[in-house]
Order: sequence, then structure tokens, then C-alpha cells
Amino acid sequence: MSINLSAAADFMAGHARVLDRRRFELLLGATGASDSEAVLDALDGYRNPDGGYGWGLEADLRSPESQPGAALHAFEVFEDIAPFTSPRAHELCAWLSSVTLPDGGLPFALPLTVTAATAPWWQGADPHQSALQITSITAALAHRVAAHDPAVAGHPWLERATRYCLDSLAALDGEPFAYVLSFAIQFLDALHDTRPAEAAPLLERLGTYVPADGRVPVAGGTQDEALHALDFAPRPDRPARALFSQAVIDADLDRLEGLQQDDGGWVVDYLKVSPAGALDWRGHATVSAIDVLQRNGRL
Repeated sequence: MSINLSAAADFMAGHARVLDRRRFELLLGATGASDSEAVLDALDGYRNPDGGYGWGLEADLRSPESQPGAALHAFEVFEDIAPFTSPRAHELCAWLSSVTLPDGGLPFALPLTVTAATAPWWQGADPHQSALQITSITAALAHRVAAHDPAVAGHPWLERATRYCLDSLAALDGEPFAYVLSFAIQFLDALHDTRPAEAAPLLERLGTYVPADGRVPVAGGTQDEALHALDFAPRPDRPARALFSQAVIDADLDRLEGLQQDDGGWVVDYLKVSPAGALDWRGHATVSAIDVLQRNGRL
């Protein structure tokens, strides 16, 4: 099995939004500051004057105002450009601080000004209730950015979000929802570099909820929707990898390779909410797949 990078490039040219085309470009060898600036320029199209992001950066949330769900995708970009940094990342932390609830968590979503083409789980979110799902993955990505950006590492929002996640995970009673489990494991994996004494025991505990084969069905999702080993531990030589045997990781890399379609792109198995969102997700999924496969020596 092998990846057709030429077909993937053609898919991105014909189907993906500019941001993901720029991320794809950067991933496959562009390393200069000017290339990073091009990615940041594309990201700016989703930025609001308050320092947050909206406008469909989270593909199933099309409303223009800044949202926590878009912030995590902005952090993906700030990680992409490492070792370069952007003041936009610190500004995003400031915006997140402004919408963080008293317990240190982020709401799943803020009130929408436009509901069209937006998934019901975003529309129905309680803006006054902290959500471990969105806070943990946002903090996970922020910690990855913080590894090369001192302004993010030192921002008080990150410590507040981290404390909320640690306390919430310590208080968990029973198996969490699949995405909460995945995002929490990624958070603990990212935190392990700076706070191993707190991260390691929680990571070991959450690992007991992941089956040996790495497949966790998504309750309430589409038929056969599930998360897999690489959704929990996409990076080699990281603490979360200890949750899986090498045989399971190799099999999941084979599975991911095999998901490349005849048109060169990857697909997602969760609910498609709008034509634009479905297409945006395919571009994002293609960048993510290439990134994971490259990190794991498959390219």
C-alpha cells in the first residue's frame, strides 16, 4: 500500500479551501518564514477583530462570530508554522480568556448569530456550561504551540484551562464519550512534557477505557462511526503510544493509508451538515492524514 501524493495535490487544488492548500504546501516541504506567513495570511480570513476565529474555520459551525470550536483549528495552524511564531497565538489566548467560565473551562459554543448550515450540537450548546470536550482539545493544541512559543506558554489562560481539565479528569466517574476520551488523552500527552507527575497517572487511568484494538464507537454518531488508535495517539515516541501495541498502530496506519480515495483525497465518517462543510472537512482530513502518515514514516 502506498500514498499517491500527486493525486492528493490534485485533490487539494480542485477541492480544498485556501487555508488547507497552504497547510498542505507547508507540510510537504516548505520551511521558510515566507511560507509560514502565507499560511497565517490564509488563517486571517477567519479571524475577528476580538482576536478569536469564526466564519466556518470549524467546518460545521458556519456562523461568523468567534467560537471556541474555531480556536482549536487556529492552534493547529500555529503549530504548523513551528519554529516560527505569530502574535496572533497570544491574541487568541487573550480572547479565550475573555470567554472562559469561572471554573476555568470553555463553553462548547457561544450563542450563534447565524444558525444556517451549522450542526445541531453547536446550535444547542449551553454557553454557561463548561465542556471538557472542547476545553481539553483546545488546551492540548495550545500546549503543543507553547512548546515553541513562550507567549502562549506564559499566558494565564493556558494555566486556567489546564487546571480545569486536570480537575475534571480526576473527577471522572465512568467511561467518557469517545471524543472526550480522545481529546483528554491528547491533552495529557501534550501536558506530559512539562507536568509528567500530573499527566502520567491520569493518562494511565484513561487508557483503561481504550480497547486493545484502539476502536471506540461514537455513541449517537453515524452508522459505524468510531475513533481509532491514531485518533488517540497520532504521534510516534509519545506517552500516549504506550496505550497500544506496535501491531495495532501498524494496522491503523494501513487503515489510514487505505482511506485515500480515487480522487486523491481523504473522507470523514461523521455526519455531513452542509455541502461547504463536507468539502472543507475533506481538505482538512487530507492534510491531517498526510501529516500523521508522514510523522509515522509512511511517506
